[in-house]
Amino acid sequence: MVDHPYIVLVRPQMGQNIGAAARAMLNFGLTRMRIVDPRDGWPNQSAVAMASGAGRVLDDAQIAPDVAGALGDCAFVFATTARSRDLTKDIYSPEEAMRLAVQKIDAGQKVAVMFGPERAGLENEDLVQANALISVPVNPDYASLNLAQCVLLVGYEWMRQRSHVTPVVHEMAGSDWAEVQEVDHLMRHYEDRLEDAGFFWPEHKSASMKLNLRNMWSRMPMTRADVQMFHGILRQMVRWKERDR
Repeated sequence: MVDHPYIVLVRPQMGQNIGAAARAMLNFGLTRMRIVDPRDGWPNQSAVAMASGAGRVLDDAQIAPDVAGALGDCAFVFATTARSRDLTKDIYSPEEAMRLAVQKIDAGQKVAVMFGPERAGLENEDLVQANALISVPVNPDYASLNLAQCVLLVGYEWMRQRSHVTPVVHEMAGSDWAEVQEVDHLMRHYEDRLEDAGFFWPEHKSASMKLNLRNMWSRMPMTRADVQMFHGILRQMVRWKERDR
């Protein structure tokens, strides 16, 4: 069973764009490329040079004389386009399209995504051979996407749907998050030294100033290394002040 979509480049005009598309594909684990009637013939050395490490995608690429030949064994086909061309078809965002692609591929179907030539995109004769369209939300005043950029966007959404993507990774750099008691000790250290320095003035505002200061410390997500650094800063400032007396 093919476990990811076929990427079908229809009448691509520049070998460099084919190579860049191969790089974009391999970035997101897509390795099955089909090329329909490439303008400059095949194989193409410009494509190989641009692929830069993704040559195996080009080595395995299948060449077809027409769109029907490239899509013949597929059960569901998406076509990327900036406009619907007055055709009655469902238009998906890249995210929803790849969510549907996952479902169909997991059910044993072959899925393809078509991308049009650089100059004007897919023609109506191409689009009618697709089951649905993919439209990328872009600036309406400049909707043209580079071929490889469009492949990259679809590949990214494929990876997001197929793999678990961790939204945020906290790199601790060898430290751990500070415990509540460690932050509390830091609060007291600053309160005591600021009290000595006469910071909490006037007296009737002292309690609210201390409360605000403690609230500030508790809002800060600090590591143990951060806490130690803040202790060290204050100690050094106190030593420096005492040397000047």
